[in-house]
Amino acid sequence: MFITEYEFELPKGYVDASGTLHRKGVMRLATAADELMPLKDPRVRDFSAYLIVILLSRVVMRLGTLTDINPSVIEGLFTEDLSYLQHTYNRINGLAHDDDDAQCPQCGHHFQPVHVPGGFVATP
Repeated sequence: MFITEYEFELPKGYVDASGTLHRKGVMRLATAADELMPLKDPRVRDFSAYLIVILLSRVVMRLGTLTDINPSVIEGLFTEDLSYLQHTYNRINGLAHDDDDAQCPQCGHHFQPVHVPGGFVATP
């Protein structure tokens, strides 16, 4: 069987307007449209880092009892949870590679780069 949806549990969780904590969710595999369509969004054209917000709002199907996952929900995540979802996205879509290694050109420190759609965020 071909698996297209993956369950996850956020490290901290999303707190909605009523104060309810949502931690468990489902993310589906991304399609080409999921990665291409956000590039037309003016928020992404004005600020490329916003791409991950739009992209995750397209592929996260459920978060707790929430089924309407829109950019506002993703914006409301704690940074640890956003990072977790980025990693999950990369892993399930075959973008994460454990053997990748990067080196800081200034100090020579080796580290694992963070994969994001459209490239890497190389942060030690």
